[in-house]
Amino acid sequence: MTMNNNESVDVLIIGAGLAGIGAACQLRRNCPDHSIMVLESRAASGGTWDLFRYPGFRSDSDMYTYSYGFKPWKDKSTIADGQKILSYIREAAAENDVEKHIRYQHKVVAADWSSADKRWLVTAERGDTGESVTISCKFMFNCSGYFDYEKGYTPEFAGIDDFSGQVVHAQHWPEDLDYKGKRVVVIGSGATAITLVPAMSKDTASLVMLQRTPTYIASLPSEDPMAKSMGKWLPNSWVFRLTRWKKVFFQIYIYQLSRRKPQQLKKFLLGGVRKALGPDYDVATHFTPDYNPWDQRLCAVPDGDMFTAIREGRAEVVTDHIDQFNGDGIQLKSGKQLDADIVILA
Repeated sequence: MTMNNNESVDVLIIGAGLAGIGAACQLRRNCPDHSIMVLESRAASGGTWDLFRYPGFRSDSDMYTYSYGFKPWKDKSTIADGQKILSYIREAAAENDVEKHIRYQHKVVAADWSSADKRWLVTAERGDTGESVTISCKFMFNCSGYFDYEKGYTPEFAGIDDFSGQVVHAQHWPEDLDYKGKRVVVIGSGATAITLVPAMSKDTASLVMLQRTPTYIASLPSEDPMAKSMGKWLPNSWVFRLTRWKKVFFQIYIYQLSRRKPQQLKKFLLGGVRKALGPDYDVATHFTPDYNPWDQRLCAVPDGDMFTAIREGRAEVVTDHIDQFNGDGIQLKSGKQLDADIVILA
């Protein structure tokens, strides 16, 4: 393939989410002589943090390590809500004059390497005009993430068309969804589910988190104690960097512990759950996975809000398998029936 008279840049970034904006900012800061372009398939920046709109949407990583090293995280929240993260990403773009380099509604559909020209030829379809454009670049940086933004994963559930209530996918949250006083079942036990449960349970008549298998869940303080203490004496930039590196080393320690002494870490994590839910709660069934910590992702909740919702009776965890949907709700393989007005796919 030989290059024609297409538009040309040094670095082409695919995606204007956290990673794409971060890459563009770093290039603007450290390589100002390199030309850049960011292609974003949607009409707005922010990626995941603009896409998801479900109640309580937040990070499940601490913001001291999830944020950019060049832009200190100044908010007190260790685990921040989605709107704060979205504002943070857009602030970074504005401060580094990145916005003018972003082309929205440009969905990348092909990328071909030209050996003759030693460049990538990237084809994008414009969502606003329908036309196809080709851009050449020396370096292509893919920051498109791993979500299917057009259609969130939905398993095949027998009888789902018979259900008389409403089925909602968390990725496609309706703005007008009224769940106040309703019976709600949230299917799943990952980061999305454990965010939805404490947020929605404040207003629902009943809320069940239905899971096939448990997930390790750890409670983190909503505000880092060390950062809070240092903030009285040190500038924000120092507090950020010191807390960031403390978090980095702690995460390395926890991961290494999970590899070398998994039973010790498992005992620690489940001990925290038992302390939060009390001695009579069936932690073995609902919060004890059949794998070691960090064999799958470890979920975090700020100030144990998920456990608080369960302890106060606002939410319930059911560990079972779905047999089929019916008119009233979900029939489980154990024979139990979960009646619902709304089922959330999480």
